[in-house]
Amino acid sequence: MPRRPAYFAFLRTSATRWDGVAFVIVIGVIAFLGEVSRGLFVPLEHLRVAPISLSPSVLPEYAARTTLRMLVALVLSLIFTLTYATWAAKSARAARLLVPLLDILQSVPILGFLSVTVVFFMSLAPGRVLGAEFAAIFAIFTSQAWNMAFSFYQSLRTVPVELTEAARSFRLSPWMRFWRLEVPFAWPALVWNMMMSMSGGWFFVVVAESISVGHTTVVLPGIGSYIALAIDQRNLRAIGWAIGAMFVVILLYDQLLFRPLVAWADRFRVEQEPGERTPTSWVHTMLRRSRIARLFVVVFRRLVWNTRTTIAPAQALPVALPGTPRRRDQLGTLVLWLVVIAALVPIGRTLFLQTTRAELLDVLALGGITAIRVVVLIALASVLWVPIGVWVGMRPRWVRIVQPVAQFFAAFPANLLFPVFVVVIVRWHLHPDIWLSPLMILGTQWYILFNVIAGASAIPAELRNVSRNFGLTGTLWWRKVALPAVFPYYLTGAITASGGAWNAAIVAEVASWGPTHIEAHGLGAWIANATDRGDFHQIVLGIATMSVMVVLINRFFWRRLYAFAEQRYRLD
Repeated sequence: MPRRPAYFAFLRTSATRWDGVAFVIVIGVIAFLGEVSRGLFVPLEHLRVAPISLSPSVLPEYAARTTLRMLVALVLSLIFTLTYATWAAKSARAARLLVPLLDILQSVPILGFLSVTVVFFMSLAPGRVLGAEFAAIFAIFTSQAWNMAFSFYQSLRTVPVELTEAARSFRLSPWMRFWRLEVPFAWPALVWNMMMSMSGGWFFVVVAESISVGHTTVVLPGIGSYIALAIDQRNLRAIGWAIGAMFVVILLYDQLLFRPLVAWADRFRVEQEPGERTPTSWVHTMLRRSRIARLFVVVFRRLVWNTRTTIAPAQALPVALPGTPRRRDQLGTLVLWLVVIAALVPIGRTLFLQTTRAELLDVLALGGITAIRVVVLIALASVLWVPIGVWVGMRPRWVRIVQPVAQFFAAFPANLLFPVFVVVIVRWHLHPDIWLSPLMILGTQWYILFNVIAGASAIPAELRNVSRNFGLTGTLWWRKVALPAVFPYYLTGAITASGGAWNAAIVAEVASWGPTHIEAHGLGAWIANATDRGDFHQIVLGIATMSVMVVLINRFFWRRLYAFAEQRYRLD
C-alpha cells in the first residue's frame, strides 16, 4: 500500500485539527459581526418602513441582533464590575457611597432608566438606528451590571487572609495582586453571576427592544420586539417560534461562552477533592490545543498586556508618600458627592414642587404593597432553592446538567406567560394582586440558586473531610457546615434577587394579552402606567419611592447580614 505524503500526517495532528476549528469559528464570528453591524447606520426611518415581521424566516436575523446587543452589554457590565466593585471593596470611605448607590441603581426599573436616557442616546446619532441601539444596550446593561458588581465586591471582601499574606510575601504590586490573586479568587463566582446576568438580560429584552416612552416609540428588530408583537396580536404560534429561537441562542451561549468559562474558572478554585471530575468544554480544549490561539495569547501578552513580573528586593520597593492614598480617596469621594448632588437638584425640584400630599401617600401605599410581595416571594424562593443549590453544588456532575436548564428558565421572559396568567385570571375570576405576583420572582429567583451553587462548589475539601470524619449528618451538618459556607454567597444572590424582584414588578404587575388588560395594585403598575402616559413627574416620583424603599431595606436588613457574614463565615 503506498504511503501518504507527509503533509497528510501533519493534517492528522490534533493541534492542526483544532487550528482548523478555531479558524472557522473566528471567521464565522467576524462575518456575524459584520452582517449584524450593517444595519446600525441606516436611517431611523427605515424601522418604520420595514416593520417587525412574525415570519419564522426572520428569527435568525432577529436572534443575531439580540445576541450582539446582549454580548456588548455583558462586556460593558464586566468592565463596570472590575472598576466599580474594586473601588468599593478597596476603599472603606468610598464604599459608604458606592454600595448604597449600587443599591439605588439596582432598584431603578429599566423603564425608569429609559424614560430619562432615551432622548440622550437618540441624540448621539440623530436620525440613525445607532442611537436606538445605544439605548437598548444601555437598558440591557442595567439588567446585568449590578448583580455582577455585587458578586465581585463580596468576593474581594472575603479573600482568605493566607492568600493575601502570600501575595505580600511575594511583594506583588497592587496591580499584580489584583490580577494574580483577587480576580482569580473571585472568578468562579463571577462566572456564575455572568450567566445569571445574561439570563436577566433576556428577561427584560422585550422592554429593551420595544422602547415606548410617552410619544417616543422605537421598535428594534430582535427577539424581544418579536415577542411584544406576538403578544399584541395574540399569536401563539409566533410565541412558540420565539421560545424555540431563545432556546437555540441560549444553548449556543452555553456551549461557546459560558461552558468554556466554567471549565477555565475551575483552575482557580481554592480546593479540589482528589479524583474529582473537573468541568470540560470542547471550546476550552480547542483554545488550549490550538496553535493559533496560543500565538494570539503570546502576542497579546507581549504587546498589550505584559503580565511578566519579578520579585523586587526589599530596598527596591517603592515607598508611597504619607497621606497620598488618603488624599486621592477623599478627592474621589468628593467628586462622587458632587455628581450625586448635581443629579439630585433637578429631581428634588421635580418632586417637591409638583407632588401633592395625597399623591405621595398613594405612591407610598403602593410601594408598601409591592414590598410585601417581594418579601414573601424571596422567602419562598430561599426555602425552595437553597437546599437544592447546596445539593447540586456538592455534585459537579449535576452542576453540568442543571446549568443550561437553569439558564434557559432564568432567561424566560415573564411576557411569554402572559397568555396563561391572563386567561386563567379572567376565566376563573381570580384576584390579580395575588396571581400576578409569581411573575415578579420568575426571573429573579435564579440569582439565589446560581449563587448557592457557586458557594457549595467552593466549599474546601478539608472542610468536607472534617465534617465527614466527625460524623456530621442531617440537620447538624446543615447548621454547622453547609449553611455557614454558602451564607455569604446566598446573601449576594438574595440582595440581587430582591432588587430584581422590585425591577420585575414593572413587568409583572401589568399584564396584557391582546385587548385584555389586567393589573395589580403596586408601585410597578404605577410606574408602567406613568411611562405609557409620558408623565415624567410620576415616573420620577415612582422611581424615587422605589429606590428609597430598596435602600432602606438593604441598609437595615441585608447589609447587617452582609457584615455578619464577612466577620463570622470567612473561610480563613
